[in-house]
Amino acid sequence: MNATDRTPADLLTSALAADPGRPLVTFYDDATGERVELSVATFANWVAKTANLLQGDLSVEPGDRVALLLPAHWQTAVWLLACASVGAVADVAGDPAAADVVVSGPDTLEAARACRGERVALALRPLGGRFPQSPQGFLDYAVEVPGQGDRFTSPYGGESALIVAGAEFSGAEVVQKALADSAELDLTGPGSRLLSGLPYDTWEGLSAGLFAPLASGGSVVLCRNLERLDEEALAKRIESEKVTAVRR
Repeated sequence: MNATDRTPADLLTSALAADPGRPLVTFYDDATGERVELSVATFANWVAKTANLLQGDLSVEPGDRVALLLPAHWQTAVWLLACASVGAVADVAGDPAAADVVVSGPDTLEAARACRGERVALALRPLGGRFPQSPQGFLDYAVEVPGQGDRFTSPYGGESALIVAGAEFSGAEVVQKALADSAELDLTGPGSRLLSGLPYDTWEGLSAGLFAPLASGGSVVLCRNLERLDEEALAKRIESEKVTAVRR
């Protein structure tokens, strides 16, 4: 992090300038066996494409509310940073009826239909795969995002950026809280690796699963369905991924 970083998008810009090739998000789904590792550069490219989709195709403006009906997943992390990049309010598990745009996983499509604005669906399949057939009334993220631009420059200054579990935070507050959490978690730089099995529906889950490692210059091993692992398998993962802190 640099002293001038005021938003989560700034944190990603600083990480990209410092070391674009280092791992940032390593994702496991222990229900499917999926593992994917994204470097800072690859993650930032996904964020840029998604921000361009938000601003261009979906006409999202600063202050608009984007309801994210998504689990802890690497693509959810991308959407959180893309919302910050365009100045939208990322409303995690928010009310679709009150949102300008809704982004839904495959298990929440019916609830997402309450949104009167644009609707985007994520299949959450390995390697970012698309739905076999796009859900009616939704844009398929995996179809729409590849053609978006690889660069996005945000003029955004830092108003409300995140709502989770009923609490609202500005971009600056997200950065400040993430830095405080990274110190408590003893995340001290590029070698820090936090394994998180927490869901994304609380600040603690979002911080452990993305913001604190990003703010510290470290990385996250984000695990979905971690409860399926026994203690021996978890210990092997901690060793193989060179994990330095665990939250589950």
